[in-house]
Amino acid sequence: MANLALISLCIFAIFFCFSLQGNALSSCNGPCTTLDDCSGQLICIGGKCNDDPDVGTHICRGGSTPTPGNCKPVGSMTCNGETKSTYRCSPPMKSSTPAILTLNDFSEGGDGGAPSECDEHYHDNNERVVALSTGWYAGGSRCEKMIRIRASNGRSTTAKVVDECDSMHGCDDEHGGQGPCDNNIVDGSAAVWNDLGLDKDLGRVSLTWAMA
Repeated sequence: MANLALISLCIFAIFFCFSLQGNALSSCNGPCTTLDDCSGQLICIGGKCNDDPDVGTHICRGGSTPTPGNCKPVGSMTCNGETKSTYRCSPPMKSSTPAILTLNDFSEGGDGGAPSECDEHYHDNNERVVALSTGWYAGGSRCEKMIRIRASNGRSTTAKVVDECDSMHGCDDEHGGQGPCDNNIVDGSAAVWNDLGLDKDLGRVSLTWAMA
């Protein structure tokens, strides 16, 4: 009887551990069976969590999953009397990533300066379009893709990625004379702000976003 009780306890412990593992999100090269088993923007390939080729992530190639502390400034730039840090990276992506929404005029002669990088076109203020900070822009891998943006008032909308909010360069004609972007920016058109029911005079508003 004692042996039977011990065997039963072991079987219960094994099932309990597997249950916990199934509820946890695996990081790079962690075990997985479905897409939901992997954290962030990783995807389940061959039973292991790896970079998602559809969104061009390079998390696992570095050998570890990035944390907010890993995204450090690489320099600084002074523009119009204001000194700002420059970044090659952005905070890691989550299922709902915190960001700052800023307002941009993507039309010719607007705040953006040059045409949008993704399509070399200007965009009307009635279009729901955004630019993403350099790290999130990921070398253009998110060009023409849709993201979902959710404001703290509960309203949400979708928008198309058409440009980079450059976190490395600025202060020139190409960037409309503006300094480098912070590394956590979703730079939205007036249509995005209107859809979210936000006051454009605020200029900066906290929200969350994810790939649509």
